[in-house]
Amino acid sequence: MEQPITSTSSKGVTIALIMIVLSLAIYFLDMHNATLGWISYAIFFIGIILSISIYGKQINYNSGFGNYFTHGFKITALVTVIMIIFTAIFIIAFPEVKEKALEAQRETMEKMGTLTDDQMKKSAELTSKFFMVFTIGGTLLQYIILGTLAALVGAGITKKKPNINQGLNELK
Repeated sequence: MEQPITSTSSKGVTIALIMIVLSLAIYFLDMHNATLGWISYAIFFIGIILSISIYGKQINYNSGFGNYFTHGFKITALVTVIMIIFTAIFIIAFPEVKEKALEAQRETMEKMGTLTDDQMKKSAELTSKFFMVFTIGGTLLQYIILGTLAALVGAGITKKKPNINQGLNELK
């Protein structure tokens, strides 16, 4: 009896929900630091690789690199969309996140010491005006790049023994 194949959508939603719960826990427990932020990316990366591996096992490894990569990239795309929506809602619901980010930007510019007060003010105004655009664009790029790498790794390490006759039978 064949094992049922877990859909890419259920895998993507599961990975995204784990990441969202972690993000909310970090925020509400006021545990903001760079290390904890990377844990979410690790969950995403490992989740994609494990999803591809599970898929391979469910189809008895009867596929090749391209099919495995496609499976992983579909999950990547779904998680990316969910995380963009979550990020937008989170920023709207908690506007202090934007203010903290702008304050951190200002502190960084002051530490660099290469910008004038006027340049820092203009930079802060630009960032404030386009904060949501920058945040969503950054989220999109981060997740697509990291997810693509994870899909490549997952597709590369998952066992492959494609049934060559299957393609020939479908052509008849």
